[in-house]
Amino acid sequence: MSGLHHVTAIAGNAQRNFDFYTRTLGLRFVKRTVNFDDPGTYHFYYGDEAGNPGTILTFFPWEHAAAGRGGVGQTHQTSFRVPLSAIGYWTQRFTEHGVAYEPLEKRFGETVLAFSDPDGMSLALIGIPGAENEPAWTAGGIPAEYAIRGFHGVTLLLDSAERTGAILTDVFGFKETGRDGSVIRYTAQGQNNGKEPGSIVDIYEAKGFLAGRQGRGSVHHIAFRAADDAEQAEMARKLVTTHRLRPTEQKDRNYFRSIYFREPGGVLFEIATDIPGFAVDEPVESLGHALKLPSFLESHRAQIEKVLPALGELVS
Repeated sequence: MSGLHHVTAIAGNAQRNFDFYTRTLGLRFVKRTVNFDDPGTYHFYYGDEAGNPGTILTFFPWEHAAAGRGGVGQTHQTSFRVPLSAIGYWTQRFTEHGVAYEPLEKRFGETVLAFSDPDGMSLALIGIPGAENEPAWTAGGIPAEYAIRGFHGVTLLLDSAERTGAILTDVFGFKETGRDGSVIRYTAQGQNNGKEPGSIVDIYEAKGFLAGRQGRGSVHHIAFRAADDAEQAEMARKLVTTHRLRPTEQKDRNYFRSIYFREPGGVLFEIATDIPGFAVDEPVESLGHALKLPSFLESHRAQIEKVLPALGELVS
């Protein structure tokens, strides 16, 4: 199974981030944990009911992080799937909630509503005919017929698409499926012809553009799916032998196991296993209700809870 596993970004204020993604966008708060490498920082996960791969947007909320700057070598935009008939609802909702959005446009024949989150992260809703028949998280205050159905995909802003495209096709099982001006579309194969969450990676070739600077509102990394450790190891082998890249050793992230590498255009890529999933330490019905820590940090819970920012009610 190919496609996106999750996207991880940098936020500012944690409460503001939570309120926007659960109350304005209606995503489920799937997991409240910490950055395993910086346990004084939250790691928030938002997605569908069970936190399925292809629906998960995660954040490191660093209160005093400087604003990022978009540019070459970064994820330019992260997009979600919604029913085509829901675009009018979302335009009205954004107006009522003071969300900054752009005029509707067409890309690859699809209706696109681009907008920004409170930290300036570039997002979009893509109207997909028939998506109303797909499962949706309906407890987030958004009527089921309008709710987000997971990721559509991501757009990378790169100086050149060639080497990155080769990795997408050879390692991750995508296929080039179209071109729209300077944008090349890659679609995950085996994902119902790109009609499942997280099936799309667009590369916007922008030779000579200013390099981006990561910060608040920037995507930190993009994670691609591997069914299990064996599939992940095979992907790593291809990266080394065919593409001369050096992924990291495997890291246990409790809900998936990961390796990382920087693709030729400068974006940090992760390969994350589908297993064991987000219900490994709490039942699906109560996902996100409690602060969950990995076993190696559990003995430090009191100290960690003391330094984490105070939050209001975090139940979505």
